[in-house]
Amino acid sequence: MRIALFVTCLVDALYPRVGQATVTLLERLGHEVVFPAGQTCCGQMHVNSGYPREALTLVRHHVDVFEDAEVIVAPSGSCAGSVRHQHAALARDAGDDALAVRADAVAARTVELSELLVDVLGVEDVGAYYPHRVTYHPTCHSLRVLRVGDRPLRLLRRVAGMTLLELPEAATCCGFGGTFAVKNAATSTAMLADKMRHIVGTGAEVATAGDASCLMHIGGGLSRLGAPTRTVHLAEILASTAAAPS
Repeated sequence: MRIALFVTCLVDALYPRVGQATVTLLERLGHEVVFPAGQTCCGQMHVNSGYPREALTLVRHHVDVFEDAEVIVAPSGSCAGSVRHQHAALARDAGDDALAVRADAVAARTVELSELLVDVLGVEDVGAYYPHRVTYHPTCHSLRVLRVGDRPLRLLRRVAGMTLLELPEAATCCGFGGTFAVKNAATSTAMLADKMRHIVGTGAEVATAGDASCLMHIGGGLSRLGAPTRTVHLAEILASTAAAPS
């Protein structure tokens, strides 16, 4: 299958290894991955911050870039959720029904990584090897917007050498929420403190999730605490093998 990678802003700018891991994983499974070089921000930040006019320009560009793709994967529940649940609605609100139809078509072919693996490619054992104690945080957008359910856990349970540890109150938000963490810093910090307490309490070496943004928030907090737990994106775990460093 020919799969277009929608890498997302945060991965492109701060966590390129997540995009690289996504490509490594999918190519190992026998698929061709293409990277449309014209891609930019999908506009989620603009929509969520109250700038729909500015976001609409980015939505139109996103549709132009990905319209011909057979399948589009994003290693981010947040950005995949934006494409599927904001783009067409934003176009309709602006009175651009033609763009809304095109955005709906792109959205229908856009999936988050665990959805691609389990639902589209029909695979749960991706041949990964990761000899560490790991706990999984289900991010808000993946859980509540995309409703990926237990797909990431089904993939993690098939990783050889790994001990998967249950995270108490896993479905509770980590407190990031994009600009929420900036505009409501005190509340965000309190939510993060609860999340970190639960993560550290599992005894995990690694906390994983499907969103680099949430891992950035959690990882920053754990680092400031001097906690022994590090954060690793789901794609990086699934791309790991016995022959590769983990």
